[in-house]
Amino acid sequence: MKIYKPTTPSRRGMTGIDFSLLTKKRAEKSLLKYVRRSVGRSKASGRITVRHKGGGVKKLYRIIEFSQTIMDNPIKVLSLEYDPNRTAFIALIEYQNEVILSSGSLPVKGKKQYIVAPQGLKVGDNIIFSEKAPLTTGNRMKLKNISVGTPVYNIELEPGKGGILVRSAGSSAEVLAQENGFTNLRMPSTEIRKIKDESFASIGMVSNPENRFYRIGKAGKSRLKGRRPHVRGSAMNPVDHPHGGGEGRQPIGLKHPKTPWGLPALGVKTRYKKKWTNKYIIQRRKKK
Repeated sequence: MKIYKPTTPSRRGMTGIDFSLLTKKRAEKSLLKYVRRSVGRSKASGRITVRHKGGGVKKLYRIIEFSQTIMDNPIKVLSLEYDPNRTAFIALIEYQNEVILSSGSLPVKGKKQYIVAPQGLKVGDNIIFSEKAPLTTGNRMKLKNISVGTPVYNIELEPGKGGILVRSAGSSAEVLAQENGFTNLRMPSTEIRKIKDESFASIGMVSNPENRFYRIGKAGKSRLKGRRPHVRGSAMNPVDHPHGGGEGRQPIGLKHPKTPWGLPALGVKTRYKKKWTNKYIIQRRKKK
């Protein structure tokens, strides 16, 4: 974590991410892609449907391998890099052995991919994607072969669909039990849920755990991230917002806060009570 000297008011309290551990190289050109941003506008009408979005610096999307298309092939870590599209760092990997893919006669040796980097992974390390592999950081394997108490990340919700759970900086889930074709996991939210044990997961904790202490420090930095200014509802007129009106600074005058369109906000449960996946949740997350 970088802490700055308070040379200006905006520097006071500002913190930054320490990139000294990352490899000083350009991103792999073959794994970059331009993705058009919606910046809060609807594709159908072109009107703003999500407020406070727009601007931001240009950035290219890094194509990440969240699944495991090539199995049982030794992998070498070439570099650790910054990704502007996510809070975690990413690792550039290269497959070491010659293998013929089932989809065609394409050689695999030398093929490069990006993966979400776990904490503790270093340049030059060797990892592997396999149904059963050693319990070392970065290896990817089926949940049924992972022992109780092991931290995991990038977890598949459905076998073969690619990892979609636990991918943000510093997060990890813990394997609690193996029973009846399911693995019980304690998620970062403290929720305990069952996931099919044929699903794949990576061993370890996602990199950049200090991201939770990151402080932007000034409004200009927020604009560079594509966030536009947000006006408080209580500063508006009654015609513009349910919180508006009153002489000087006033309370909102409501029992619960509302959105500009009069709908309940803050703390309202939005999950469908009869959702079919409820049967997989053993214990709900703890209230803060």
